[in-house]
Amino acid sequence: MNRVYFDNSATTMVDPKVVEAMLPFFSDRFGNPSSLHSFGREAANTIEAAREIVGESIGSRSKEIVFTAGGTESDNLAIQGAVFANKEKGNHIVTSLIEHHAVLHTCQFLETQGFKVTYLPVDEYGIISEEDVKKAVTKRTLLVSVMTANNEIGTIQPIRAIGEIAHDKGALFHTDAVQAVTKTPIDVVKDNVDLLSMSAHKLHGPKGVGALYLEKEVKIRPLMYGGGHERGLRSSTENVSGIVGMGKAMEIAMGSMEEDVERMRSFRDRMISEVLSGIPNSHLNGHRTKRLCNNAHFRFDFIEGESLVLQLDSKGIATSTGSACSTKSLDPSHVLLACGMKPEHARGSLRVSLSRLTSAEEVDYFLGILPEAVAALREISPVKSWE
Repeated sequence: MNRVYFDNSATTMVDPKVVEAMLPFFSDRFGNPSSLHSFGREAANTIEAAREIVGESIGSRSKEIVFTAGGTESDNLAIQGAVFANKEKGNHIVTSLIEHHAVLHTCQFLETQGFKVTYLPVDEYGIISEEDVKKAVTKRTLLVSVMTANNEIGTIQPIRAIGEIAHDKGALFHTDAVQAVTKTPIDVVKDNVDLLSMSAHKLHGPKGVGALYLEKEVKIRPLMYGGGHERGLRSSTENVSGIVGMGKAMEIAMGSMEEDVERMRSFRDRMISEVLSGIPNSHLNGHRTKRLCNNAHFRFDFIEGESLVLQLDSKGIATSTGSACSTKSLDPSHVLLACGMKPEHARGSLRVSLSRLTSAEEVDYFLGILPEAVAALREISPVKSWE
């Protein structure tokens, strides 16, 4: 049986070249970066080399990169760190209803700490209105946090314009770019970004390592205290092997980004076209073109998405219904509900996410199996109509 992995928005395979780059730092080059001897200096120098690569990939300077344990920590450090450090200026945060839970749950916690949060709505495609941002931001707004691209439906937001609005009102702008880095061009200076979160395991790097871009003038408060690592912003002995892996993964991805994005986009567009034309009562979630190159998010009437995921899995195809962080929840996707979808419609969704390693043969296999899987589930479904 073929095995096809189309759940790359949840995590990606670690590139063999990344593994090769990491391996020495588990054995021969295992020094603690804080140590003064040659082993420590070697580790510290390696971290700085990775920091340079990560910074270049988003148009920042290396000293503006803080390594973390992943996207969730980066989001928490950015949001909590910024508002607690600057609370004398205000108490208001602006975000959207479709953010990752690492942002939404952080904002909900901050509401218990005296901060006020405005959750912006989105249109049917999951896009935030710039006018809504302008109306929401006030002189008491400390931070605007809007993701670059949605982790479920792949919709890309107008972050450059949103960042400009935030700055015009004197607020900081944070963007969760975990899904977007290496999938769409990002320049933190041109895009008016003050803080940006990213994660290695979404771009063929290892799990357990991420980074936060922090503009040099922005003041934040750390989440953890200890040895003062990462300029005092992220205490804990650095994950040297993981940081090396993130740097190598970023280097590889940026080196072939243009051609990789174009290939993934062509696969995505073929999938969307053939699914919508070949399977009755099928729909696309998210915007048709303003979406990540590797994301195709469908919904199919009269079936449950979880059942379809299991049906495809029985044929060796890995997909998902949405965010991997919420797959054990029976509630409909908060993203799809925010787009105005009825709960019963939202439950029939399927996320197909590609990577730069995806092949045409894998796409062929998926497109051959999917219609059969949908038809089989509809045959036994007790729901034959939405009426």
